[in-house]
Amino acid sequence: MSNTNKTAVITGASSGIGYGLAEAFLAKGYNVVGGARSNERLQAAAAKLDAGSRFVGVAGDVSSANTASELFNTAIEKFGQVDVLVNNAGIFAAKPFTDFTPEEVEEQLATNLKSVVFMSQQAAKHMMARKQGHIINITASLAIQPVSNVPALMAVLAKGGVNQATRAMALELAPHGITVNAVAPGIVDTPMHPAETHGFLNGLAPLGRIAKVSEIADAVLYLASADFVTGVVLPVDGGSAAGK
Repeated sequence: MSNTNKTAVITGASSGIGYGLAEAFLAKGYNVVGGARSNERLQAAAAKLDAGSRFVGVAGDVSSANTASELFNTAIEKFGQVDVLVNNAGIFAAKPFTDFTPEEVEEQLATNLKSVVFMSQQAAKHMMARKQGHIINITASLAIQPVSNVPALMAVLAKGGVNQATRAMALELAPHGITVNAVAPGIVDTPMHPAETHGFLNGLAPLGRIAKVSEIADAVLYLASADFVTGVVLPVDGGSAAGK
């Protein structure tokens, strides 16, 4: 374990990629404040992580500006500062775009796009005062290179917006010593994808397999320590973004 007094705020931290990110940052010696909708799932994650007071969960809807404020207020109250924000929370639905209801469109945009705005606002205000910090957005390889047999317009729309927002925020925050980057995973081995689907999913990437959560975490940890890298959208997708 590295020794550090740094703190990371991670949304969607109770399962999947977010849980893996929390685990990876804790292993590096960070304190972690994790957000998720369900307090019960956050408590279960905390018990599994077994990090004691170095992990604090905050339950709430991450697409709410109030939840964003609560996450940062908690982090500053408990640990004094925030060094890294990882905007990881997101939802995904693969179906024809004509089938999305107005309610589903709003939910997709709120969780995948609005949450990044509200969380990044909080991070920027805090980090600008300190003249340092890293904001890392988890987007999607599909937003770089859509695939004909995976209809996912809402993911492309929302995560594509986050990709462009990453570049815009990077330029705006660079004078304040803050870097803003994104990791664009392909399909990742999480509970979202049952084992029986892996045969099909493995064939979607040129490298012939889906990603491990640890491979996404490695990319995020790199960007969390890369002080001269900003405005980058880094695909971690087995070559999918290169095309078919």
